[in-house]
Amino acid sequence: MRKKKFEDAIKKLEEILHQLEDQDMELEESLKIFQEGVELYQFCHQKLDDAEEKISMIIDENGVLKQVPFPEGEE
Repeated sequence: MRKKKFEDAIKKLEEILHQLEDQDMELEESLKIFQEGVELYQFCHQKLDDAEEKISMIIDENGVLKQVPFPEGEE
């Protein structure tokens, strides 16, 4: 199986959103597509969490470089 990429997952999520918004589908097909969207969302969320852990800001504090965790965004 090909390794999923974040960017590909986001594009697919956008496609799913448009399908659910724009097309008249049977309930079973809508549920199938919705489930795929949920799985993609979970994948993307985990990728973002992983990236956030790796991100740090370097602050020059009195000539001493200090590594500080990336601040969490407001939800």
